[in-house]
Amino acid sequence: MPLTTLPDELQVPVELQEAWNAHPDIVKLGDPVLRQVAQPVTRVNAATQDLIRRMTRAMREANGLGLAAPQVGVSLRVIMYDTGEGLRVLINPKIIAMQGEQTDPPEGCLSIPGLQGIVKRAREIRVKAFDERMRPVTRRATGLEARVIQHEVDHIDGILFIDRAEPDTLHWITDAEEEASDATRE
Repeated sequence: MPLTTLPDELQVPVELQEAWNAHPDIVKLGDPVLRQVAQPVTRVNAATQDLIRRMTRAMREANGLGLAAPQVGVSLRVIMYDTGEGLRVLINPKIIAMQGEQTDPPEGCLSIPGLQGIVKRAREIRVKAFDERMRPVTRRATGLEARVIQHEVDHIDGILFIDRAEPDTLHWITDAEEEASDATRE
């Protein structure tokens, strides 16, 4: 069912209640941390390494492609993703160049399980960040990797995919439909 507006306190369809409760380490829509601009990481310490381990576990258990620290309740500028080439961690990421456009596949979000929509994203980006050892990195990303990075950077800026989605494309999807879908889960 398409949604034209989606308040933070939305009614989750009964058939998706289990999905919303399946991964309690991941905060869901309505938690204020998801709308905060996350704080920069000033140094990597034991707490930061623990956060990265918790995020990795949560993302893997939920079969996600990406995750941002606010999605585990921590307002820090840390994101991670794995689009098939191994886990990448970006600390204090900043997108410095964008070009092109892509709208496929539809996006979903681990913090809004079962909801999908079409989001226009840049087809290619360059991102500057630090790795998990605070070494500077610059990465060029295209296609799905670029989409996932943009989605996660939005999270650390307090922006959710529903804020950028074409409103008439937002719709709930069942578990069976989700398994057959190409949508991203970030």
